[in-house]
Amino acid sequence: MPEPASPDVLIIGGGLIGLATAWRAAVRGLSVTLCDPAPGTHASYAAAGMLTPVTELHYGEETLLGLNLASARRYPEFVAELREASGGADPGYRASGTLAVAFDADDRAVLADLHTFQRSLDLKAEWLSGSEARRLEPMLAPGVRGGLLVEGDHQVDNRMLLAALFAALEREPKVRIVRARVAELTVAGDRAAGAVLDDGTAIAAGQTVLAAGCWSGRIRGVPQEAVPPVRPVKGQILRLAVPEVYRPFLTHTVRGVVRSNHAYLVPRAHGELVLGATTEEQDYDTAVTAGGVYELLRDARALIPGITELPLVETRAALRPGSPDNAPVIGPTALPGLLAATGHYRHGVLLTPATADAVAEILATGEIPDVVAPFSPLRFRK
Repeated sequence: MPEPASPDVLIIGGGLIGLATAWRAAVRGLSVTLCDPAPGTHASYAAAGMLTPVTELHYGEETLLGLNLASARRYPEFVAELREASGGADPGYRASGTLAVAFDADDRAVLADLHTFQRSLDLKAEWLSGSEARRLEPMLAPGVRGGLLVEGDHQVDNRMLLAALFAALEREPKVRIVRARVAELTVAGDRAAGAVLDDGTAIAAGQTVLAAGCWSGRIRGVPQEAVPPVRPVKGQILRLAVPEVYRPFLTHTVRGVVRSNHAYLVPRAHGELVLGATTEEQDYDTAVTAGGVYELLRDARALIPGITELPLVETRAALRPGSPDNAPVIGPTALPGLLAATGHYRHGVLLTPATADAVAEILATGEIPDVVAPFSPLRFRK
């Protein structure tokens, strides 16, 4: 199939959200051009891949919980379809469960409060004593005071998921990936009409999707009333290698409350352990700092003393896209023809299936699925 001179859809941004949206839109029969100078290299690549809507529940986020749960339920079918579309690539999905644990008595009270909140919403979470938690995960510190086992909170290897999406898109004739930066949105007749790239190349498109993470609000040419209100939230994350002699080091994702700080450890099937992550309002700074690395290792060691034996193989910092209410920004903007798919903050990997499906539905039919309706970009208008 020849490259379309004017695709049905132009997607600005090549993280998990943009790539998955391109795939799902093509499945709906739409021709797609995706523009990103370095797709799959920012927050989507750095992430830990936790799919933990129940364990990461926060007060005041009950509406977001509904979307998170819907996307978590979609994951097994989503990755099965992706495996087929990619020619057999493994997206790295594991239904291994999540164990949240508390370091001291105060942390135990925080975890108990979370459990009460979970039960009030009829969510499945089992309270464990410290000894019961250690029977599940023998590497836990002897002083761990209690835990919550959430069997339905899973994980995906985000880097394997990215690779599977690239493989699927390479096999999809309706999708073209342009490795270039969008300089400016094109507006014609009060409607989004495509974009101009850094080199001056113009791409006309029937509809355009802003999926550039925390950079979604910095594209020139977007009318002020249509700019998604997203900001960068820095996160530092570490990767450790688990030598064969120590495997299996952990069998569940472990999330811990340590002296009121939050830490997580995500074990990969191939012997990697992902440790993260800080939350820092540092604008667009992506420097890895000694303090950030120290805090992550300190808190993780309090929960799992044996991590000090593992080689540290990667340190990285990336920028999550946060919104004013820490919920995603999904759907048509105030500018006709321009959609947003950004602002996913802590849940970008989790919300990839639900967001991609919903945006593809809007692009194909104009209908906004009920599950994403509360997250319209228009909710911020005064």
